[in-house]
Amino acid sequence: MKVVVLDALTFGETDLSGFDVFGEVDVYQTTSANQTLERITDADVIVTNKVVIDEEHMSGCKNLKLISIAATGMNNVDLEAAKKHGIEVKNVAGYSTDSVIQHTFSMLFYLIGHSKYYDDVVKSGDYSRSAIFTDVSQPFFEVKGKKWGIIGLGTIGRGVATIARAFGAEVCYYSTSGKNATTDFTQLELEDLLKTCEIISIHAPLNEQTQNLLDYNQLQMLQDNAVVLNLGRGGIINEEAVAKIIDERELSFGLDVLTKEPMLENHPLLAVKNKERLYVSPHIAWTSIEARDSLIALTIQNIQTLQK
Repeated sequence: MKVVVLDALTFGETDLSGFDVFGEVDVYQTTSANQTLERITDADVIVTNKVVIDEEHMSGCKNLKLISIAATGMNNVDLEAAKKHGIEVKNVAGYSTDSVIQHTFSMLFYLIGHSKYYDDVVKSGDYSRSAIFTDVSQPFFEVKGKKWGIIGLGTIGRGVATIARAFGAEVCYYSTSGKNATTDFTQLELEDLLKTCEIISIHAPLNEQTQNLLDYNQLQMLQDNAVVLNLGRGGIINEEAVAKIIDERELSFGLDVLTKEPMLENHPLLAVKNKERLYVSPHIAWTSIEARDSLIALTIQNIQTLQK
């Protein structure tokens, strides 16, 4: 069996030697659109994280039996074409749940605790020259007693909700699909959630219901000093609206995902004046060491099903 790994760079230093049991393995760190077909022509299995595999690619691969997506999202593969050609497509779910939950709180505490400011105060020497033992110029609030709204109460959203409650937050949620219902937390309509919550975190997929869910008009509903975190998908929040409102009102945003990744060089978020209210991480919430190890292990398991 020939296995072709198309974008190994997305896995970092993760050990990929487990693929060797299948036979011939070609590992490419990155693969551009014009390199894809040439690299997969003789493959029995393709492993891709974000490299697009479409009808043209499948038509040119006579041995292809499986497209193994090393991710949860499957929008980079033409699923209808795969069905037409009798090619299996498998993804991996649940491997990064704990990692994303942890990064949600990392982003929150970075923003509300003014971590960058206080780190700079000490390292610049300003604290050494202080007349008093402390610095209370950037006040922070406690999570306890605050209302935390979850948009998308799936596995990750529920995990965040459970920990938020442990901190003493009052947790509510909005179901983007309209299908999720639970008695564990209070369900609200989106407008009510936006108007009443001090902390809002997004853990929903990108689809017709969530595309541009939070635009400028929705963000205007937020109360002063609210914090909004997007760890779902880029496109759920209108990033131009964020760039505008962050310089107009006392609001803070943490974004791990963007509509276009990597970030555009002229992105409006790079021009905001109130940079201390914005924390953008480069789509890393899923990337703990444990999560990446699990991702590769589960991808290997998906390939093993061909041998049964």
